[in-house]
Amino acid sequence: MLEIRKIISVYDTLDHSTEKVALASVVSVEASSYRRIGARMLVRSNGMWVGGISGGCLEGDALRQAQNAIFTNTPSLVVYDTLEDDNNQIGVGLGCNGKVEVLLTPIESSDPHNEIELLRSLLYAEQPTILTKVITSNGKIALQNILIHQEQPTPQILDIPSEELEKAIQVVKQKKSHRIFEIKSHKKSHRVLLEFIRPETRLIIIGDNYDVNAMAQVGHTLGWEIWIIGRLKKLSKELVSKVHRVISFEEHTRVQTHDYTAVVLMSHDYKWDQIVLQHFIKIAPPYLGLLGPKKRFHKMNAEIADLDIATLEYIHSPTGLDIGAESPEEIAHAIAAEILAVFRQKNGQPLKYKEGPIHARTRE
Repeated sequence: MLEIRKIISVYDTLDHSTEKVALASVVSVEASSYRRIGARMLVRSNGMWVGGISGGCLEGDALRQAQNAIFTNTPSLVVYDTLEDDNNQIGVGLGCNGKVEVLLTPIESSDPHNEIELLRSLLYAEQPTILTKVITSNGKIALQNILIHQEQPTPQILDIPSEELEKAIQVVKQKKSHRIFEIKSHKKSHRVLLEFIRPETRLIIIGDNYDVNAMAQVGHTLGWEIWIIGRLKKLSKELVSKVHRVISFEEHTRVQTHDYTAVVLMSHDYKWDQIVLQHFIKIAPPYLGLLGPKKRFHKMNAEIADLDIATLEYIHSPTGLDIGAESPEEIAHAIAAEILAVFRQKNGQPLKYKEGPIHARTRE
């Protein structure tokens, strides 16, 4: 979501009467690639861009291709293929031995349903949304984009059978990841990308001591929505400028959560941690971490009647991955890494021990 925000921020500053733009989007990845499906890059007619579709090796060529799409007002699909490790094949050093397809779409600013405006509608969503993109029909670029919200019935898109599209949607919802499907109708074969777009991660930090600054900064860098439960007078103006909301300890029951909310208790105040913990246990957020040693957690657990909180899988105490973190900044990174691992359903082990590809397959 952070990249989408940056793209929209730049888009909104432009004078669209004098400057045109195109959106470069990764729509398919085979084998290895630095960026995955959903990576985006906004290209301006003056040659400047924001976002990215690789680690830097594709942007130069994609810039030229996108400018051509702008000036001809014609979308195109570009394939970067180094599966055979031949850099001369595409004129750039991809370096990942992979195949990446990039869709280049001129953006018509007067169209209220252009892809930038569709993405804008997702900025404050609290549930996942599926961006359905018909890439090609019978081999020709189709460019049909429709947002499908959590409880929305399956829409009719072109002549794609609704029951086949619904099956694809259910797969994406279950896997919580992007998928490309080849769906046939009685007349055509459609190549459809279903992009699973998570809402912005909400990080609720309980505490107002100096280490909260490091935790909030890491979350802010990741593009998370930061809430702090603590005393406003103890927080710096710089920190408050990066925070979505500050709520006092006494008003902690006003805090709202959703399925992508992480709560981290780091007040260093045993009484408040215990009070706030009991409130969030009733809500059961997907991640609830407690800073501090295990013996502190066991003491707290023993004092909560009729419930063994140590058996609750969403509670992580001590919070964070075991990376030997010592400073507030290192501890914040260890906590953020564990939150990502939980939300992405990964175990946090070193990639050197992972069998097979880093990322899951994206084709059905």
